[in-house]
Amino acid sequence: MQRALKDLSLSATVAGFVAVLVGFTSSVAIIFQATQQLGATPAQTTSWMWALGMGMGLTSLGLSLWTRQPVLTAWSTPGAALLAATSGVPMAEAIGAFIVCGGLIVLSGITRAFERIMDRIPMAIASALLAGVLARFGLDAVRATPTAPLLVVAMLLTYLAGRRWWPRYATPSVLLAGIAVAGLQGQLQLGVIRWDWAAPVWTTPRFSLTTLIGVALPLFLVTMASQNLPGVAAQRASGYQTPVSASITATGLATVLLAPFGGYAFNLAAITAAICMGREAHEDPARRYMASVMAGVFYLLIGLAGGAVVGLLQAFPKALVAAVAGLALLGTIAGGLSAALKEEKHQDAAILTFLVTLSGLSLMGIGSAFWGVVAGAVSLMVQHFRQR
Repeated sequence: MQRALKDLSLSATVAGFVAVLVGFTSSVAIIFQATQQLGATPAQTTSWMWALGMGMGLTSLGLSLWTRQPVLTAWSTPGAALLAATSGVPMAEAIGAFIVCGGLIVLSGITRAFERIMDRIPMAIASALLAGVLARFGLDAVRATPTAPLLVVAMLLTYLAGRRWWPRYATPSVLLAGIAVAGLQGQLQLGVIRWDWAAPVWTTPRFSLTTLIGVALPLFLVTMASQNLPGVAAQRASGYQTPVSASITATGLATVLLAPFGGYAFNLAAITAAICMGREAHEDPARRYMASVMAGVFYLLIGLAGGAVVGLLQAFPKALVAAVAGLALLGTIAGGLSAALKEEKHQDAAILTFLVTLSGLSLMGIGSAFWGVVAGAVSLMVQHFRQR
């Protein structure tokens, strides 16, 4: 604990907050849609936020302090989208499907099957995958300019000045500048904040073969392919060799334990984790783990405070969130592209991976991150089959 307190810094704290801000505001609406589709009561919806906050907070804290590396977990956003598109499934049967999904994730970790797959992915493809996933956030920052030109330009100028004169505090400065400009323009919607605590609500699971096939298995597949795969790629592209199997197992156990309260699926984060793994979190890579530790603390606060913290995060204008995310990830995007295109023999595979991932392609309910890796792997096999 003394070492963690010694490694704590303002830049790491802000990076953790920005990661949570981006993660929640970008997909919390999908969670609410999923709960409504499953017929959740207001109390059950609040319980979902409690369970998700607790699960992400405890796993991020535990794994980061254990490994001394920035390991950030998240809820499965494509999984939430899958649930939001599901109809006619009772809540109790959905909870049973969540438990089975968590069990399959644990099995993938214990058997080390997923880690063996990841070990066969070249660094060029992993780096291109990371760059493709994150580049969309850079584009979103640019696209936000017409809707809030003064806000975005002020944040951009603050970022450039910060990178020139106080690089360690560039991201905190961008966030503060954005809040200041948004406040002066009256864009902070503080009226949406509800000051209440969240309480867990138990839902007894019920298991159905049709729900297991129609919900549990697809939820497991999209979580592993669209979330855990780029999550591990982000870690390795940033130079961290986090124990994959142990981390996957921990997220699966958290899913099994918190599923009755609404913790439908946990996984390794990629986009938000990149914020914690970049140099904006700390110049020393060995001290960046405190960014994900602080993100874990903020997740716990969100879980406990429920509607109050979610409302606080929703009070920020969308343009502010898009700009701070895009600017915070610029260095990581550049580093990923540089590593992906470093070796000439891997350039074709890397650029295919990058473009397919960036496209947002979705086939059979599986996101572009998976298909980007498939495109890169096919390119490598065709070009280097049986070559030494």
